[in-house]
Formats: sequence, structure tokens, C-alpha cells
Amino acid sequence: MTTTETRSIEMPVGVVMQRRPGVTRWQKWAYAPTALLPGAGPAHWKLLREEGDIAEYHVGTRALTLWRTDAEAYRIGLAEKVVCAYVVLQPGDDEWPYKVKLITANPHEAMQYSDGGEDVVEKVPMPPALVAWVQEWTDLHFVEEPFVKRKRKRYLEDKVEDGKGDPRIAQVSDVYRAPSSARKARES
Repeated sequence: MTTTETRSIEMPVGVVMQRRPGVTRWQKWAYAPTALLPGAGPAHWKLLREEGDIAEYHVGTRALTLWRTDAEAYRIGLAEKVVCAYVVLQPGDDEWPYKVKLITANPHEAMQYSDGGEDVVEKVPMPPALVAWVQEWTDLHFVEEPFVKRKRKRYLEDKVEDGKGDPRIAQVSDVYRAPSSARKARES
């Protein structure tokens, strides 16, 4: 099967999350994803680096899947000044605050997850190798659809509109009044 025949391709991508001290007394730590690791192996909150109160963890690895039908959305994401992927995080357990639910390059899919309210969606800049991979897939599968102006239907242009409102009223003067036959039936 050639590349043009496949519906999707995947690459494992790791998420690096930075932990900093919180700025309020109600939040001890603040977490934010800062980097992506293309081709990363499995991990669960593996400590990568620690300097004072700031620590970086390899939180987890998920497959970044590119679909042939989403090429237009990837093109929109690639046109941004800083090309980003979207990391969808869900609440974790007592030991770790977040779990990686999804990584996507589709801005429309990320927007759908952000509308739900339960998940946290963060934009993370893509490394150049990942940008090239997404660009190659998009160039291979994007087909621009030409703009076609809608034309009026001839059979609707020639019809004469007799009036608006109740079609049982023959008079054009007041098309919104109640029919007199219906009024007489109610009064009897």
C-alpha cells in the first residue's frame, strides 16, 4: 500500500511538562506543557531535569495521528506564525495532577475538546522535524476545492408570490388577518 492510499499515519510523541511554584497560596504548583518529543518511548511522569523549584517531566507518550481527510485543518495550523500541536490533558489522580489524553495537530479538534470544560487544552510549539512530517503529509493529501458561486434556481424566479400569511385569504390588503370563515365557525 502506498502513502497516498493510507487513511492515516501515526508517530509517538512525548509531552514534557514543567512544574513551577504557584503564584498564590491556594496553588502550590503550576504545571504547563513546554515541549514535544517526536519518536519518544513510553513514560509516566519521568523526571528529566530539576533546577531549584522548577522541574521538567516526561509526562507521557501518545500517538499523534494524521488523517487524510483533515489535511485542510493541518494546513491552517501550519500557516500560523509559530506552528503548534495541541496537548489535551485530563485530570489525574492524587499523586499526579494530569494525564495526557490526546495530542493533535488539528486546531478544529482541539477546539472541540476545549468546549467540553473538563479537559485542559494547551498549545505547544512543534519541533522542526515534526513540522516537516506534518507538512509532508498535508502537501500529499490536500486538495483545494475551487469556489463555485451558487446560482439561483430558475423555477423559483418565475413564480409570482400572491401574498404572505394565510393562503386562504383572497384579499391582498390584509394578509395577516384571520379568515372570516374560520371566525364564523368559532362564534357559532
